[in-house]
Order: sequence, then C-alpha cells, then structure tokens
Amino acid sequence: MLSKMLKISAATAALMVLSGASAWAQGDVLIGLVTKTDNNPFFVKMKEGAEAKAAELGATLQSFAGKFDGDNDAQVAAVENLIAAGAKGILITPSDTVAIVPTIQRAREAGILVIALDTPLDPIDAADATFATDNFRAGELIGAWAAKTLGDDAAANAKIAFLDALENQPTVDAARDQGFMQGFGIDIMDPSRYGEETDERIAGHQWGKGAEEGGRTGMENLLQKEPGINVVYTINEPTAAGAFEALKAAGRQDDVVMTSVDGGCPGVANVKDGVIGATSMQFPLLMASLGVEAVVEFANSGTKPAPTPGLAFFDTGVKLITDQPVEGVESITSAEGLKLCWG
Repeated sequence: MLSKMLKISAATAALMVLSGASAWAQGDVLIGLVTKTDNNPFFVKMKEGAEAKAAELGATLQSFAGKFDGDNDAQVAAVENLIAAGAKGILITPSDTVAIVPTIQRAREAGILVIALDTPLDPIDAADATFATDNFRAGELIGAWAAKTLGDDAAANAKIAFLDALENQPTVDAARDQGFMQGFGIDIMDPSRYGEETDERIAGHQWGKGAEEGGRTGMENLLQKEPGINVVYTINEPTAAGAFEALKAAGRQDDVVMTSVDGGCPGVANVKDGVIGATSMQFPLLMASLGVEAVVEFANSGTKPAPTPGLAFFDTGVKLITDQPVEGVESITSAEGLKLCWG
C-alpha cells in the first residue's frame, strides 16, 4: 500500500532522496507518536505506519493518545513524558492547536524535532515541520463537486448543513470547512475561521467531535432549524455516517447531497453504497512513516524536513472519491478508492 501512496505527491520522492542521504541511526533513536485518540481508524492507521517504519529503521517508538478528541491535557502529559525520556523527535496530531504550543516549545528547546501530522499547529511554525493533507484543498474538492452535482440553479438556492469538529475550530477543522465553502462558491471572508460568513445558503454549524453520535445529533439539530437542507458537509466519514442516520429517520436520505473527508475503508464503502456522495481521501500511513524517517534523518545529520514548494507544510496528497463524477473536478471511483483506503 505504501508504494501506491508514494505516487500521490511528486514532492514525496524528493523527501525520500533526502532521507536516504545518510546511514540510519540504530536503536538509540526514541520517537514519540501522540495522536488525538486511539479509537479513530485514521489514527490507528497512522500508528501502524509509524510502528512499521520505526521497526524497519531500528528506531524505538512510544505511542500516546488522548481519551477523546479535544483532550489537550493528555497530549501535554505525553509530550512532557517524551521530553523526560530523551526523545529525538515527536510526531503529534494536536487536539488543541493553540493550547499545546507552549508544551511543544519546551520540547523544541530541549532539542527535539517536532512534526505535526495531519493537523497544523497554530501558528504552523510552532512545529519544526508539518506533514499533512492539504485540508483546504480536500474541502475545496468536495465543495466544487457538490455545487456541480446540484447544477447552477439548485446550488444558488441550496441549504447547506455544516457538521464540523470542535467549537474551538482546530486548524484542520477550519481549513476543510472553508475549503468546502470556496469550492461551493461561498465568500469565506476569513479563511482561518468559519462562522463569519453572511451567505444565506448556510443553514448552520454543529460540532460533532468527529464521531458518529455527534453527526447524528448535529444533523437532527440542524434539520429542526432548517428542514429544507439539501447539502451536508461533514468533517469526516464517521460524522457523515451519523448524519445519514438522522436523515434516514427523517425520511430525507434521498434528498441530500452528502460530502465528507477521510478516505477510510468504511467511508469509501459508504460512497459505494450511496450514503456519501463524495469524499476526499487522505493518507495517514504515509504521513506517519515519512515522519519517522524524518526524525531518524534529523538524529543522524541534524537535517530538518522541508515543506512542499509554495506551501507552509509537506503535502501528502488528496484524492476525490465518487461514483458520480462531474466535469472539471478530477476524481476516482469507489472501486479504485477501496484499493487505496485505510482502516
């Protein structure tokens, strides 16, 4: 699977060349992986990728996770433990992209390479590097697909439900949401935050915490506010699955264009089954495995990874998955997506 993923970004090849420039350190390289939770398939796959690459390179990996999405305290404790243990590098998907920054700064002051995976810190340069999906682009793809699927007249009069992640709007949450809006043709106003838009097509925002239960409750609340909702943006595929259940209970499942982001195998299967119209696939195993390689390289040579040219982070790629392609938006089918999915 990794060999397929490596084709996604041309820039990946350049990083791999850099990583091979020196002999790998063995045994004494301790790397920490700190994820948001350990019950989301995205982070499970990330952990698998990190473990496999650490074993291949002879490094030691210690993994930590929050008890729930937004559990900053657990992540702070994990980073502090890794500082005390003498880690060479920390790979982190931050739950609170602002609150964790002082702790990350202490790690960097201790000489530890810190790489944010998937979710950039706020500010992004609070980490030494970020390996991530272009989350704005992921949202933009599903937004453009939804608008073209509806057609100009219907899109101009759409009622859109936004099922986001957390009310404090971590960077990945805002980027996907705002990307969707831009792709759909909504004036996003402030690209770093959502909620300030004045477009009347926005039915409202709910925060589902990236979970099926939250998606179902959020969708129920928004349907009460605006029964005519006909487009749904969801932060991830578990949220979309919950939203679909609420729509089904209301007899609206066939009237709504559902979109999402992730590319997990259950989500891609939901595209195949018509639960989700389109989803943007990202590649967590690639993020984590490249992160481990970068830490080992840093331990050997002091070289830090560079971002993709023109971006503030290293782009690990994104693909739109749909069985209802539209002109002008590149996509692959769910059958193709099932060969690349994770979880």
